[in-house]
Amino acid sequence: MSVRLFCSLILIINGIRTGAVAQPLSVDFYKTSCPGVDSIVFDTMTKLAKQSNVVPPSTLRMFFHDCFIEVATQSESSFPISHGFLIKFRFDFLFGFLQGCDASIMISSTPNNKAERDLPENNIAQNAFEAIVQVKKAVDSVCPRTVSCADIIAMAARDAVTLLGGPSWDVLKGRLDGFVSSASRGNGKVPGSNATASQLIQTFAALNLSVFDMVVLSGAHTVGFSHCNQFANRLYNFSPTLKSDPSLNPTFASELEQTCPQGGDPNRFHAFDINTPFVFDNQYFKNLEDGKGLLFSDQDLATNNFSAEIVRSLAISQDVFFSNFVTSMVKLGNVAVKTNFSVGNIRTDCTALNSE
Repeated sequence: MSVRLFCSLILIINGIRTGAVAQPLSVDFYKTSCPGVDSIVFDTMTKLAKQSNVVPPSTLRMFFHDCFIEVATQSESSFPISHGFLIKFRFDFLFGFLQGCDASIMISSTPNNKAERDLPENNIAQNAFEAIVQVKKAVDSVCPRTVSCADIIAMAARDAVTLLGGPSWDVLKGRLDGFVSSASRGNGKVPGSNATASQLIQTFAALNLSVFDMVVLSGAHTVGFSHCNQFANRLYNFSPTLKSDPSLNPTFASELEQTCPQGGDPNRFHAFDINTPFVFDNQYFKNLEDGKGLLFSDQDLATNNFSAEIVRSLAISQDVFFSNFVTSMVKLGNVAVKTNFSVGNIRTDCTALNSE
């Protein structure tokens, strides 16, 4: 392969990878094709939230988990450039296997494929999946086959925050839905409940998100609940020499033991923020300052040298948290998006790939 041919190939690959030949994400992407889409999504989410208070926090969680499944495998082959020189080429980029905010989390498993949503780390309430299906139906009743499931998830997550008392923002739109959803590709991509702050920093850095972004986005744990098996080890078998995690506030630890007996029953759960579990505020960061972070991955943010000061600043000012949460959510929503129809499309059913 000549250098000229190789360079041409790289340009094509980069065009596919970034969607350079397609319209980029924009606030007004559906200005003419579906001008009322934001209102349709918000009105539907409002109705669904009234039916179940689980819908907003679980929908927000879905957005995070969808965007976090990026490149889980690296299919590489070597191509010769000239005498004795080889270049490794990643087929993930060319064939659209670069995962990200592409609604791959919505795909249901089949007998031949265990999908992303069935990863143990993706223990998202069924309410969220049902909510996105309902929102998609509402949008398609006005603008059929126009708005992607990926964009609907992004808008629904924004509205979830707003409905919980948090900020609102203009969602950039124009994402396409991905063609791939595989649990095997997501292993190790979603941060675990026992991750250290240092590990979280690395995970977010892989998505081009800063330490500040990581701490701010962790503030999404100001709403919602976690299953007992995600934090039981902090109460009963933290280490060979310690029964419980010493970073836990003793009073909070006793409370958690009442909710979660030894064994970590996954059918029991506890609020991330016991004070205001259905209000989007900065109480999460205040809790970390008091040793009341539910997960180890939460509490470690308050002790790590790179994140502790950020936690402190967000605990002091809710306005600072809100403004930066908006900025970081927009950044997260741009992770590995697909904007080229060679690597994505608009699903008619968010839970299944198009048949045609």
